[in-house]
Amino acid sequence: MNVANGYFLPLLRGANIPTVVNVDGIEWERAKWGRLARTVFRTGARLTARWGDRLVFDSERIEERWQSEFGRDGAFIPYGGEPVPEMPVPDGLVPRGYVLVVARFVPENSIPEFFAAVPEIASRHPVVIVGSEGYGGELEHRAADLTHTHENVTWLGHLRDDALLHSLWQHAGLYFHGHSVGGTNPSLVQAMAAGAPILARDTIFNREVLGPGGAFTDSDTIAANVLRLMNQPDARESLSWSARQRASEVYSWEAVCDAYAAELAMAVSARA
Repeated sequence: MNVANGYFLPLLRGANIPTVVNVDGIEWERAKWGRLARTVFRTGARLTARWGDRLVFDSERIEERWQSEFGRDGAFIPYGGEPVPEMPVPDGLVPRGYVLVVARFVPENSIPEFFAAVPEIASRHPVVIVGSEGYGGELEHRAADLTHTHENVTWLGHLRDDALLHSLWQHAGLYFHGHSVGGTNPSLVQAMAAGAPILARDTIFNREVLGPGGAFTDSDTIAANVLRLMNQPDARESLSWSARQRASEVYSWEAVCDAYAAELAMAVSARA
């Protein structure tokens, strides 16, 4: 998992150990990494392309990048989402009455842009923020400031309670998904499986995952699009239904596991 393993692949090849590598996202384009880290990931990608026996891409758009940049293709195997039964409404919240964001606090997840939109959104609807930087950085201070200056804003930090997280997705009025780099995002797939009405950052990856039934926004119009959809309950129920259906049809764990089992079997048989 991840091209950082590329440095070890020549050793495994030399030991006649077959490898299947999920290349993960385009790590060398993530804003959180400095020049050295980006170089490490880019070099790891080249080594993975050279020495990996079989490659797995969690997104068809990621596979296209690898075909064009490294001349390698492989198997498309996305992530899966766990179907969510009817959950209790989180304490203090009204079903379909709040706006939710769930993400690590890094720039490529559109957290700064969403925080800039929060005051306008919170003037009309409760906003629930889930996530953190993990080290008390600038974005955590901004999240804390938003809770102190807007009574409609709640920041829950990093959540380890999966049941609460699934309930937040299931009952959200709208879930904003701001991830802008990478392929199939696991949190997006799980939000779909939970039936969240989703407004996603407009990227080729999010469009691939949500399909034709998705709703999208650029980083400059987050507040306007959130408020527009919060005033359209029928449109939000349509988004919820579409997300749940697409998750069950395209992003089931059963299909994902079957595909990985097939890849592993082919890698082993090729070295037999």
